[in-house]
Amino acid sequence: MKTYVPAFLQPLLHLLYPHYCEGCHTDLLIRESLLCSRCEFSLPATGYWDISGNPVEKIFRARLLVQAAAADYFFTQDSLLQHLMQSLKYKNLPEAGRWLGKKMGYALQKTDRFTSIDCIIPLPLHPKKEFIRGYNQAQLIAEGISEVWQKPIIQNAVIRNQFTRTQTHENRNSRWNNMQGVFSVVQPVKLEHKHCLLVDDVITTGATLEACGNEILMVKGCSLSLAAAAYTAIQP
Repeated sequence: MKTYVPAFLQPLLHLLYPHYCEGCHTDLLIRESLLCSRCEFSLPATGYWDISGNPVEKIFRARLLVQAAAADYFFTQDSLLQHLMQSLKYKNLPEAGRWLGKKMGYALQKTDRFTSIDCIIPLPLHPKKEFIRGYNQAQLIAEGISEVWQKPIIQNAVIRNQFTRTQTHENRNSRWNNMQGVFSVVQPVKLEHKHCLLVDDVITTGATLEACGNEILMVKGCSLSLAAAAYTAIQP
């Protein structure tokens, strides 16, 4: 719940607790903003939301039956987006997840390709890793999407039952092998006959989403689409 601050006290609050852009560190007057308008405009948008057969969808071709898939931004090394992702996952900046999710929510509102979505499923994080990190970054992104797009989030229907090491430096085959048997659907009744949007932070090889998505598609009458905040265009 947001705390209401009277307008006449906001300048004083800003003076005592200044708020800076995560990109260029300039002073931001709006506390809900993560980036200034210049840094936000600099983020490399993919434009994939309205494009059938886009490169994100091609990753899963013949591997996972998806109705639609897209990512909001391109992920590149030493970029502002990488900084946001690292801050979200490793530097305790949960507001980055919700901010990215809201941007995805606005994009999802504008496209016709995802209109039949019934619910949002954040990619599960193992409880041990979630305890260490303090939150599931995919859950925060899903919350941002839902706040804008008004689609319900279904939690705990799918679980991650194995603790896996980071796969940043693994190739596609290694990632796929590491993902076998990692996910389980424990409450299938919540997903029956629903079109689910499975959400993650970054898509690289797609091995993690593929493993989780295949479990979801085993539920009676379930269909699947995918969305991520970012996409790594160059596959390892």
